Amino acid sequence: MKRLLPWSAPLRGLIVLLVFAAAPRLHAQAAPEAPVLRPGDLVRITVWKNDALSGEFVVGGDSVVAHPIYREVRAAGVPLAEVEAGVQRVLQRFEANPQFLVVPLFRVAVAGEVRQPDLLLVRPEVTLMQAVAQAGGVTERGRLDRVHLVRGGQDRVLNLTVPGVGDIPVRSGDQIRVDRRVSVFREYVAPAASVVAALAAVARLFISPSSSK
Repeated sequence: MKRLLPWSAPLRGLIVLLVFAAAPRLHAQAAPEAPVLRPGDLVRITVWKNDALSGEFVVGGDSVVAHPIYREVRAAGVPLAEVEAGVQRVLQRFEANPQFLVVPLFRVAVAGEVRQPDLLLVRPEVTLMQAVAQAGGVTERGRLDRVHLVRGGQDRVLNLTVPGVGDIPVRSGDQIRVDRRVSVFREYVAPAASVVAALAAVARLFISPSSSK
């Protein structure tokens, strides 16, 4: 029967402990998922010297490009390389060596305290701060330190004044909402003063006839 050295059991325990300790770190270093298109987004296809095959096309609810020529190209939920391969297969029916460019355009909603709230179509490399800028920037009451990002059903409050936070790239379907800075005078004092002035005016209507007698 093989005998274990007196230090072998503790050594094995130490190895197991190190493996489990390293597991979360290895998981944290995993590469982030690449951004993908979703139905409702657009695909901009530019074919060299061929305007008839170029344009911006909607990704339909069936996940394919909503265009008679490109309708077999699956665009939603797949990597951009797969979209490009599908476009190339289609174009090779018209040209032997097609030169083209495929650019995804994500739908991103920007609302709240921005000057031009809108549903934007932006490229994947656009950041949260750039999306806010494309919506006209924040108003004088906007709070860049409280910006809601709704992504994947989760509402996160971000401080875009912190270096690096505003550089987060957008994703398809993002909802960005800038909070409002509360003014105590405008929100509470001024309305209360208006109410008091109105009550005083009403009181004068009832008092003035009796005082004139």
